[in-house]
Amino acid sequence: MPRFSPRTLGIGAAVVTVLVWTAFIVIARASAARSLTPFDLALARICGASLVLVPWGAWMVMKGLRQRDGTASSLFGLSPLSLRVTASAGIFGGVAYALLAYSGFFFAPAGHASVLMPGSLPLWTTLLAALVLRDRITPGRAFGLALIVAGDLVVGGRSLLHAFDGGEVWKGDLLFMAAAFCWACYSVVARRHGLDAVRATIAITVFALLAYVPVYSLLVAGGAVVSRIGSAPWGEVAFQMLFQGVGSVVVSGITFTKMIQYFGPVRSTMITALVPGLSAFGAVIWLDEPLHWNLIAGLLLVTAGILFGVQKATAGGRAAPRPAVPATAAGCRDA
Repeated sequence: MPRFSPRTLGIGAAVVTVLVWTAFIVIARASAARSLTPFDLALARICGASLVLVPWGAWMVMKGLRQRDGTASSLFGLSPLSLRVTASAGIFGGVAYALLAYSGFFFAPAGHASVLMPGSLPLWTTLLAALVLRDRITPGRAFGLALIVAGDLVVGGRSLLHAFDGGEVWKGDLLFMAAAFCWACYSVVARRHGLDAVRATIAITVFALLAYVPVYSLLVAGGAVVSRIGSAPWGEVAFQMLFQGVGSVVVSGITFTKMIQYFGPVRSTMITALVPGLSAFGAVIWLDEPLHWNLIAGLLLVTAGILFGVQKATAGGRAAPRPAVPATAAGCRDA
């Protein structure tokens, strides 16, 4: 088997993450016009990922027990991480992010999600990293974040102005930004505990399966939550389990955490500068969404802010070389 350098793995993980995140925004918005509710989409995402990751997690825990390597485990031996870390990562990266993001697509178009989710992610991550990890916010990075905030206001401000006219797009905008905040929390948790990519993704999926599915079932049975998963075409359900579960969770979950391990949480989220543009134009091409002036302006501001932050986060535009570190090392740093 060829051995790839940490740089190659980091760049490859970034490319896969950008592609999957772009497809996620377009497909999730298209799914809002079909059969399933946001709660159903979250269920399909969790169950699809669980088919792959729960057996993997159980095997990993049993292997650790046989080898007596001191590996932590929790939740009936299905999660390869301690209960505290599993819960903190699973709440933000598993349950809350999925519910908030899918709910947002039922109110706002994909163009808004393109700007507000990947766009506000560097803002939340930088603030949380400064607060929790004591990362320093440089003047250059602060200027980049100011551009991102301006872009978010240009996009979300218009929908807020129409709120008094009965519009509901602003609800989706707020949900998108809340989803980005939850994912930023997960990225900081992953860095703080030096989480291995595979173990972290397994842990958040196991937590979501054991926490969300029973609550969802009880709420549906009691009539508090409407579910259309029983009447939806099985082909649609299977596709959502495959893409939302295997693609968005298993594949991008591992690649995003791998990207954090090499680049650090702030630079990792800034690398996703391509996602707003690609997904916004993807929505225009495949979903026939209009591209209003405020979306174009917000897209330009957010992308400029992300790119400016990356440029200022490196020495003269060139990243300093990093020593190779194990996947579980906690010392991920931002340049």
